[in-house]
Amino acid sequence: MNTKDVLLLLTDKWADWEASYAITEVNSVKTIALDKTSKSSIGGLRAEIDVSIEEYSDLSNLALVILPGGFSWQDNRYEEIAQFVKKVMEQEIPIAAICGATVFLGKHGLLDHVKHTGDDFSFFENQEGYQGATNFLEAQVVRDKNIITANETAAIEFVYKIYQVLEIDEPKELEDWYDYFKNGLIRE
Repeated sequence: MNTKDVLLLLTDKWADWEASYAITEVNSVKTIALDKTSKSSIGGLRAEIDVSIEEYSDLSNLALVILPGGFSWQDNRYEEIAQFVKKVMEQEIPIAAICGATVFLGKHGLLDHVKHTGDDFSFFENQEGYQGATNFLEAQVVRDKNIITANETAAIEFVYKIYQVLEIDEPKELEDWYDYFKNGLIRE
């Protein structure tokens, strides 16, 4: 398994359930945000922030950045976060975004040249700055180049792609994990 940093990029009212599976098997997750003030999830979970975006300037030990959805992506432009994500993308470091975080990437033009998905296309087409319509796919999850995107109902599919990128386990074990959590222990 990769021992480089995996960053969980948090905003206030982040969707804790969308990130939960993703961080379970990764032992080197660090929380990152615009500042080091703790962030509350939609479910009321308070997360301390390990590092601010400004402090995390050396990307040489970075394996992946995860952007969970949440309520604040829609209400804020987060220019500093967009610049950070762009810098990460320029270094060809994988980005994984789900739900509202996909729309955030879209409105900053960061999905214009990659196949991607999200909740509903109408969320994207109404965003000033989004020009990726020809690359939008109606899918649970899409992985193109170094970008993973998923809709809000695809937490298992999302983490499965993340685990593949991070090479958490052998392909067969990852397939078994996916089957188990997607289809359940008891099958009728």
